[in-house]
Amino acid sequence: MDERVARYLDHVRFEKRLAERTSTLYALDLHKLSELALAANVDLAQVQTTHVRRWVVQMHSAGRSGRGIALILSGWRGFYHWLARENLIAHNPVEGVRAPKVSKPLPKALGVDEAVQLAEHAEEADDPWLEARDVAMVELLYGCGLRVAELTGLDVAASTEAAKKGRGWIDLQGAEVMVQGKGGKRRTVPLGQAALRALELWLPLRSQALGMMTQSTPGLSDAALALFPGRHGTRLTAQSVWQRLKRRSLLAGMATPVHPHMLRHSFASHLLQSSSDLRAVQELLGHANISTTQVYTRLDFQHLSKAYDAAHPRAKRAAGSKEKK
Repeated sequence: MDERVARYLDHVRFEKRLAERTSTLYALDLHKLSELALAANVDLAQVQTTHVRRWVVQMHSAGRSGRGIALILSGWRGFYHWLARENLIAHNPVEGVRAPKVSKPLPKALGVDEAVQLAEHAEEADDPWLEARDVAMVELLYGCGLRVAELTGLDVAASTEAAKKGRGWIDLQGAEVMVQGKGGKRRTVPLGQAALRALELWLPLRSQALGMMTQSTPGLSDAALALFPGRHGTRLTAQSVWQRLKRRSLLAGMATPVHPHMLRHSFASHLLQSSSDLRAVQELLGHANISTTQVYTRLDFQHLSKAYDAAHPRAKRAAGSKEKK
């Protein structure tokens, strides 16, 4: 091992006190750097930005992912920063070099039929209140596009406590949900008829369940305010919502387990397919930047593309059918 590399690894282990796993990864990154420098017949201290850019291209061509290259560059950058601090080089050749951009995967959204299948699923439950609660949660996640944290943070009604702690609430009379979103930003989302019916069924059962919980466990102030309390007299957690939704989606016969954010994606995608109003979808989702919302236009295009491929005669011919001569 190059003496400078060995000294740097001692530095990150003993002075920076990085975890053993992190130190091992740094060692692998610098071993890769040493190999590349040796193949280029250049000393580590003489490496230039042009070398680094060439090696990035080589790694990418060899199949290394953009994320993997970014991590390697981070390790190299730290090494050369240390060399500069030790006055062993004049400048950091990795500074300003970026890994290839990684295309963001499209969010997973259900088809309209799948979303309706999940929303309309009904089961015989031992606890009717549990079934009513799950139905109401699905309707708010899919019908209003709420994040799971926004859902669990909802109170049953407006109160000084809700305002003080930055929580949202429902307004049945106005058919609206007052949501406390990311960064403390509030927004108002309309309640659809299906969500209203689900809440009207759930709220009386919620009151009964809370009454029984209060008798067995006094002092349930937070659960008494929560729109969705858990079985043990506490506000329902995001993890519990994930588990209940996964269970419900499998019982409904879905091909893959559904998670809360998938219903938010489905809300946005289906709304955009019907209205094409990107600004309205942005407001309903609570996105600060419309570029975040624009990803759903790609989902919308996929939907249109599939419809074209399935229905248009010229699309079918383009799929590879040979014409008879």
